[in-house]
Amino acid sequence: MNLRQWPAQERPRERLMALGAQTLSDAELLALLLGGSGIRGGNVVDLARGLLAAHRSLRELLIADRTALLAQRGLGTAGYCRLQAALELARRHYAEALRNGPLLDSPAATHRFLVSRLRDQPHELFCCLHLDNRHRLIAFDELFRGTIDGASVHPREVVKQALGRNAAAVIFAHNHPSGVAEPSQADELITRRLREALALVDIRVLDHCIVADTDCLSFAERGLI
Repeated sequence: MNLRQWPAQERPRERLMALGAQTLSDAELLALLLGGSGIRGGNVVDLARGLLAAHRSLRELLIADRTALLAQRGLGTAGYCRLQAALELARRHYAEALRNGPLLDSPAATHRFLVSRLRDQPHELFCCLHLDNRHRLIAFDELFRGTIDGASVHPREVVKQALGRNAAAVIFAHNHPSGVAEPSQADELITRRLREALALVDIRVLDHCIVADTDCLSFAERGLI
C-alpha cells in the first residue's frame, strides 16, 4: 500500500510533526531519509524494514560496504548518498556540540568522543584533538590515512598543524578496524617521536588513544606516555 493511502496519524512524516522524531521507529526514520525510494508493490517503509532485517541492526546497515548496499533492491545511489550524508551530519553535530560545550577533561569524555568519530571507519585513520590550555576542543583533525609507521606519520606536519591551531595540548588517536585495540611497536615509537617533537614548541601530548569497535585504549592509562 502506498504511504499516501495510510491513515494520516500512521504516516511517518505526520507522526514526526505531531509527536517528535523520537517517537518513530528505526524503520520509519530510515523511510523519511530515503524519501521517494521504494520497490514495486511496496513502499519506502517496507524498504527500510527490509534493509534493517538484512543487516541485523541500524549500525550494521550504516557501515555496510557500499557495493553491498547499492545491490539492495530499491535503494539506489540517491538513497545510499542520503544515508551517508545523514551519518556524517550526525558525526559533525556531535563534534560541534563537544567543541562548544563540555571539556575533554576526563578519559571518559575523550573516549566517548573518539569512539563516536572513529569506530566505524573502514580504514585506519591517524587523528589529533587540538586543545586549549583548559582542555577545550579547538579542532579534531584527520592527519594521515593508512597503517601507522615511521613513513606515514610525519612529525614536522603534526607540529605545523598544532602550531596553526594554536594548541596548548594534543591527544592523538587512531583506529584499528580489526577490532583489536592493543598498541603495536610502531604505535609506541611514533608516539615517542611526536611527543619529543612537540615538546620543542611547548605543546603537551596528553594521550594517544586506539579505538577498536566500542573499546578505547589509552596510552596514558597504560603508562606508555
